[in-house]
Amino acid sequence: MSTAAERYLQAARRESTVRRYQQALAHYEVSWGGFLPASSESIVRYLAEHADLSINTLRGNLAALARWHLNHGFVDPTKAPQVRDVLRGIQALHPRPVRQAEPLQLRELEQCVTALQLEEASSNLAVRLRAGRDRALLLLGFWRAFHSDDLCCLRIETNQLVPGEGLSLFLSSSKSDREHQGRTVSVPALKRLCPVQAYEEWLSPSQLQQGPVFCGIHRWGYLSAEALHPYSVARVLRRALTRSGVAGDRYSGHSLRRGFATWATRNQWCPKALMEYVGWRMCTAPCATWRRMHHSATGGVIRLSQNDCVATISY
Repeated sequence: MSTAAERYLQAARRESTVRRYQQALAHYEVSWGGFLPASSESIVRYLAEHADLSINTLRGNLAALARWHLNHGFVDPTKAPQVRDVLRGIQALHPRPVRQAEPLQLRELEQCVTALQLEEASSNLAVRLRAGRDRALLLLGFWRAFHSDDLCCLRIETNQLVPGEGLSLFLSSSKSDREHQGRTVSVPALKRLCPVQAYEEWLSPSQLQQGPVFCGIHRWGYLSAEALHPYSVARVLRRALTRSGVAGDRYSGHSLRRGFATWATRNQWCPKALMEYVGWRMCTAPCATWRRMHHSATGGVIRLSQNDCVATISY
């Protein structure tokens, strides 16, 4: 196969998916001692001996095994009826509650942003840059309900900033964009906790004009040419929250996305509007958010027009 063909084949696969499949294959071959190609009987034994894993982990491992066999011209053993029956049996005998990321609440976001703004006045260059980057990342991630991958794929040269009015961001790929068509999203300018202002105030001191919007920062204030890894978003979020006095260990990179969904639900967004804004393709995600929503006496109120232009935000 030509180098060009291999490059395009690699581009068709999400990096996180490739990494997840490699981990699953290593678990089957190295940790458990299985052989590839595999038989349906060996996969049944593998599932039975790892029934303590979550059902989603087992399904992901089966998907990796199926992909390996198809890529190498073998019959897919995971399609055997006994494999599916064992998986259903594990789910029936070992039911588990669905684990979801803790949603970041608006009040905690505001507390964290206030602390980051104080850090931006530090005499230490690295502290100032880190605080500015983190504030922009948190506010963009929250108000646009971005995945970690979305934040890390943003590039300055494909974005359009209108100070005080709004921001247009181009996502070259995303979890919900299976065809890699890319999409442009608008970010509203807010009177408080403004993601547009945070974006502008991050680009100014960093002097970034092209490349990834969110990059690594060395201890002496040097900016990396590489984008943050999606796994780093959770670490950035936890550290920023912890520095502001919020228990950051409870949160993950998905907490920004779930935080916005929870906030929008409390403010009576209809499921259809939320699905369109967040980018959900199935109704199960917003329905789950509706069921798990915790009502509170106070919260933010925000009004968005049809073109995503925010008029006001209050508490």
